[in-house]
Amino acid sequence: MAKLNETEQQQILHNTITNGTEIVGDINSQGDLRLDGFLKGNLNIKGRVVIGKTGKVIGTITCKNAEINGIVEGKIYVSELLSLTETALVKGDIMINKLNIQPGCKFTGTCSMEGNNVGNGQTIITGRPQTDTKTV
Repeated sequence: MAKLNETEQQQILHNTITNGTEIVGDINSQGDLRLDGFLKGNLNIKGRVVIGKTGKVIGTITCKNAEINGIVEGKIYVSELLSLTETALVKGDIMINKLNIQPGCKFTGTCSMEGNNVGNGQTIITGRPQTDTKTV
């Protein structure tokens, strides 16, 4: 059996939860995750998380990169880039390194930009919130 190179391994580690699927419980993955269904629980993803337009998460998201198109009610910890699209609705605090917000998204909570101190289960929130309720 041939060994897989890094690119092939990353392709295998892509998970999809489709619209109409409901999960209660935590999800942990070494790869990427796209969620178009419903999750009541926490996401701990080593790669990229995409919450589709029909996706909804009630819980904490911890990942490397994230793109939110749907609904998140809970805390979000992203060690690199968080993108909130025009259809995103986020109710909860976010701790990120970089933030991209498109006009039309709705965000209620606080935003803390902590650089490389985000994620890996060792996040420490310091300082005062930099952003309050915003509709962009």
